[in-house]
Amino acid sequence: MTNSAKPTLLVVDGHSLAYRAFYALPVDNFTTKDGQHTNGIYGFLSMFVNLLKAEKPTHVAVAFDTSRTSFRTREYPEYKATRSETPSEFKGQIPILQDCLRAMNIEVLTKEDFEADDILATLATEGAAAGLHVLVCSGDRDTIQLVNDNVTLLYPSVQGVSQLKRYDPETVRERYGVAPEQYPEIAALVGETSDNLPGVPKVGEKTAVKWLTQFGSLDEILSRADEIKGVVGGNLRDHIEDVRRNRRLNRLLTDVELPVAPLDLAVRPIDAQAVRDIFSQLEFRALLSRVFEATGTIADDEESTTPGVAAPVPVDVDAPALTEWLGAAESEVAVTVAIQERLPHRVGLARAESAIEATWSAEIATALEGFLASESPKIFSDAKPQIKALRRAGLRVAGLGYDTIIAGWLRRPSFPDKTLAHLVERYLDEKLPEADPTQLVPETEGATPGQLAWYTLRVAAAQRDDLDGPVAALLHDVELPTLLALADMELAGVSVSHEALSGFSAELGARADDIAKRAFAAIGREVNLGSPKQLQQVLFEDLELPKTRKTKTGYSTDAAVLADLQESNPHPFLDLLLQHREATKLRQIIESLDGAIGADGRIRTTYVQTGSQTGRLSSTDPNLQNIPVRTEESHRIRSAFEVGEGYETLLTADYSQIEMRIMAHLSEDPGLIEAFRSGEDLHRFVGARVFGVEPSDVTPAMRSKVKAMSYGLVYGLSAFGLSKQLRIEQSEAKQLMLEYFARFGGVRDYLRSSVEQARIDGHTTTIFGRRRPFPDLTSPNRVLRENAERAALNAPIQGSAADIMKIALVNIHADLQKENLASRVLLQIHDELVVEVAPGEWDATERIVRTRMGDAASLSVPLDVQIGRGRDWTEAAH
Repeated sequence: MTNSAKPTLLVVDGHSLAYRAFYALPVDNFTTKDGQHTNGIYGFLSMFVNLLKAEKPTHVAVAFDTSRTSFRTREYPEYKATRSETPSEFKGQIPILQDCLRAMNIEVLTKEDFEADDILATLATEGAAAGLHVLVCSGDRDTIQLVNDNVTLLYPSVQGVSQLKRYDPETVRERYGVAPEQYPEIAALVGETSDNLPGVPKVGEKTAVKWLTQFGSLDEILSRADEIKGVVGGNLRDHIEDVRRNRRLNRLLTDVELPVAPLDLAVRPIDAQAVRDIFSQLEFRALLSRVFEATGTIADDEESTTPGVAAPVPVDVDAPALTEWLGAAESEVAVTVAIQERLPHRVGLARAESAIEATWSAEIATALEGFLASESPKIFSDAKPQIKALRRAGLRVAGLGYDTIIAGWLRRPSFPDKTLAHLVERYLDEKLPEADPTQLVPETEGATPGQLAWYTLRVAAAQRDDLDGPVAALLHDVELPTLLALADMELAGVSVSHEALSGFSAELGARADDIAKRAFAAIGREVNLGSPKQLQQVLFEDLELPKTRKTKTGYSTDAAVLADLQESNPHPFLDLLLQHREATKLRQIIESLDGAIGADGRIRTTYVQTGSQTGRLSSTDPNLQNIPVRTEESHRIRSAFEVGEGYETLLTADYSQIEMRIMAHLSEDPGLIEAFRSGEDLHRFVGARVFGVEPSDVTPAMRSKVKAMSYGLVYGLSAFGLSKQLRIEQSEAKQLMLEYFARFGGVRDYLRSSVEQARIDGHTTTIFGRRRPFPDLTSPNRVLRENAERAALNAPIQGSAADIMKIALVNIHADLQKENLASRVLLQIHDELVVEVAPGEWDATERIVRTRMGDAASLSVPLDVQIGRGRDWTEAAH
């Protein structure tokens, strides 16, 4: 009987392959809404399903290690001792993986005091003796010794677990030059770094194979060690006991007592409902259909478990047919606009029963105009660039009812899906047809605009089942209106003076050159001030300064570390180096801004709505949020941002101490609330309480300490962190915090309770219902847990501030349009808005901005809004 005709036993090393899968797949893309990491589980099951489908085994088992201790560690405690601690994101995935396998009716085997490889070796030996062809799937090279005419090893490639190399006896001989049973003898001589088994110094694989060929076996090599000449011969004799120990430890046991025999491992039908339930918890929608297909399972309900629903072939329409199709639409319509050179190129539309598309033309634009401008609900995926393209073509979009990318981010802010393809896989169990971008003539056509609209419609329907009330309200009331406002802001851009920026850039270049010359004079030679390696040579060898934090490439030379070093061990070169870095960094910022100025003299940034977990906006191409604040250089940069032609002035507006006001509201601390309601300077008021003096007697130093502490507490600042920030003793910082909490106990109680509640819920919640998951609050890893605790302290406060700013922006944008004002919001940077005011519209614009920012949230303390006016951003500062 040939192997192919024999029954086949597949035995798999679960721990080894799940660990490889963990590193092969990005953890960010595989996390449930509850914060459970699943990349190791998903990667293993994907590989396992492919194995079942390709190999069609008749008998199956998966073995796992129980711990890092075994009979091997009792003999040699250093065995595998150098392996790094298991990543916290991987911990907890193995028990869930085992539950998945049990739901599939796969035998899961473990044995105390033994490793998974010993279980595999026992099953392989017994299975071959029972007349089975055996496939061993493992990422441990020790299993090479099991290969024979009846046992084949499937070994994962360096790419992860998606590709498996088959090792039969001939393949092993070709690769290693010895028979499979002799591979452990090579390993005994060379050593196994991963197992912390040191080999013979200067003996590599080639030398070991040469010896085995010459002497025939490891026993013969050791018994005739005196015949081996040279340094390697001496090393062998010096380490002969290490070799013997290595061979004892890498020998796999073939007689482990197990509760089952190979013939007991016959493939059984899976428990379809159990698989469906656990895959639903893990959000493995796409994987479910693959499991059902590979195991030949037929779903017994109406939930489709087929590999996917075929996308419709969209009908290409002209303008009259498009008008007729839109007139017949009685439900939501999904829209996809394909963009070419920033303008619409083709448009696709879909409703439940059909999809259409058309090449853009004046006639198609006319047919779409009324529909797009109506309040009829429209569904997009990544709507903002499409809405901007339509605006450039002269069409406005109203009735934005849904955006699948925004909705997915709200549901999974820590690990958002960035494309429709990801959403289709997550929510529909299907693969979006995509052309290979690396092929000039792709073998597979990508989805057309009409098909993309059809997938968008179906993803939205699936997503809505997962959006609870507060999150859905946040989507419709805050995020979608914000998207429309941002689209208008990006289209408008802001006027920036090329002359001002280029002049300042030239000054900074000259300043950097002068600083560099003085720095070179301080050390007597020229070096590359941007090279960490050369700086390490100068700082720690030439100047013999104390070594900083150890890194992979030596010692840290980052700015923060060098600033600390300059304070503790001042040196002229260090001071000049820091000055040079600051000048260079500023010049890079200025050059990125200058390069982004368009032909009309305006910069158009792109706001990223889904770029943070807290809800804050970020800015890119160029980044306007990295412009320094409150320095002479920042004023020079901001003064280049000017009022545009046809407008009268700029208006700037921001909230005063918004995060502390939110803290007062959430903590309900009577002292903080009184401070804000009294109108007294917050930090002077708090300083008077903490230091026990009258407000008029609070010195600037007292006020600075209290201010640093108040904001630091919001970010989980410790006494050590406060002492470092204020340059005071840690004991003084601790006493300062004690005095603060003694007088503002509500703040202390809120901070404690908010973290504990987040630990229970698994997430924090803002005033408006925005959620941010924190799975690491229950992590056994102390560093991860404490980092999560600090972030959880701030998330409700920073998230609520982001929500308030968005609500204010949306309402200001709407009121300016409602009152038919030409004035427009240009920028939202952190907690500040920049508005371009048209001639004669100052009073109306200021009223709208002040009112809408003031009533954006109903807090127990007033929202104080500061407004400035000027011809440029610096002059308009307040």
